[in-house]
Amino acid sequence: MARPVGNSWLKSARVAAGYPTQQAFAEALGVDVRQVRRWESDNPPWPHPDMQQRLTQLTGQDMDALGFTIPAGRDRPAAKRSAPVSPRSVAGHLPAVPSQTGVPMQPASAASDYESITRSHRHLYWSVAPATLHPAVRAHADLGCTLLAETAGRTRRAVAAALAETWLLVGRIEFFDLREPDDAGHALLRALQAAGEADDSLIGAAILAHSAFIPGWAGDREKVAERMAAARTYARRGAASAELLAWLDAVEAECETRCGNARTALHLIGHAEETLARGSEHHTPTWMDWFSPARLAAFKGNTQLKAGHLPQARTTLREVLAQMPATEDKQRSVIYGDLAAVEAAAGQPAEACRYARLALDQLEITWYATGMERIREVRRALAPHQHEQCVRDLDERLYCWATTVSALSR
Repeated sequence: MARPVGNSWLKSARVAAGYPTQQAFAEALGVDVRQVRRWESDNPPWPHPDMQQRLTQLTGQDMDALGFTIPAGRDRPAAKRSAPVSPRSVAGHLPAVPSQTGVPMQPASAASDYESITRSHRHLYWSVAPATLHPAVRAHADLGCTLLAETAGRTRRAVAAALAETWLLVGRIEFFDLREPDDAGHALLRALQAAGEADDSLIGAAILAHSAFIPGWAGDREKVAERMAAARTYARRGAASAELLAWLDAVEAECETRCGNARTALHLIGHAEETLARGSEHHTPTWMDWFSPARLAAFKGNTQLKAGHLPQARTTLREVLAQMPATEDKQRSVIYGDLAAVEAAAGQPAEACRYARLALDQLEITWYATGMERIREVRRALAPHQHEQCVRDLDERLYCWATTVSALSR
């Protein structure tokens, strides 16, 4: 069975490497764009050895992960990568479509069974400690890769869609909860490749937007723009809902804030609010459980804080806190952290420390690296008040053995 969208593995790796068009990739490789089109076709020809090396250098992936099948009688190339890749990510290469002989074929029920576990992991993310959940989700991704080798047709596409969500969850845990951006980048590439196998543009948009967080945190605005442009293209292709489109604005706003462009970020937040108010006839995917009007308001409050609009940020964040469901432990630690930052910037160290302690209370319930990052930023802002008793009391909570070792390891 031929792939429905050509060599999606190479396409996904190209986009993830920062080449949104075939023309840009061809120029980087020094080949005609027609050659790239042939490589991204249903039956990509085996590249010459020099091109194999260039392809692996530009994408950081080996030939298997780029969707090429080594011709019979050829030796497997020992091409070098441009950057080291962890053994975990190498194990996640997506297998080719199975032949009808020699491979045990799974029944159609395998897809629904695999999806049910993916769905359970999605729900558990909000309550289970990331260090506990991560190995289980990672193992589930490995299982999905195996199932792809034993399925075909609609069953394969259904498994691939669930696998894309699983790899996305791996990447989210690694980036937001464990602060491992390199590993998260590899997981998101695997997710994008699986989304290509499923021909699912909407989850492709979500994966690309998540991948924009990585350069956003590093202050690389150009790379953020490339990935967000790709995400919006996939969203249009998949007829995205108002919620998904508004979330894309929120993602770009947070990245712009990180890059020091609070005014642009506030404009994006305003556009997201208008998009939600208009609504749309399109359905929001069930896997998109990380966004809501309250979450958008949380983005807004953080952006107002970074823009120096302290009274507005205080009001926005307090309203978010009042609306937040009891199950939102992770997000609550972030909101408390932002409120602490507002009070620290306003010259109110006692109130800043109170909110910081509330955030630490939440982190003791469910660990969230993003929440702890907020508290460390607050403590740095409180340096001028470090001899006051409220700050010393905060230090007694903040600098326990576990958090001190964690801080020194980063």
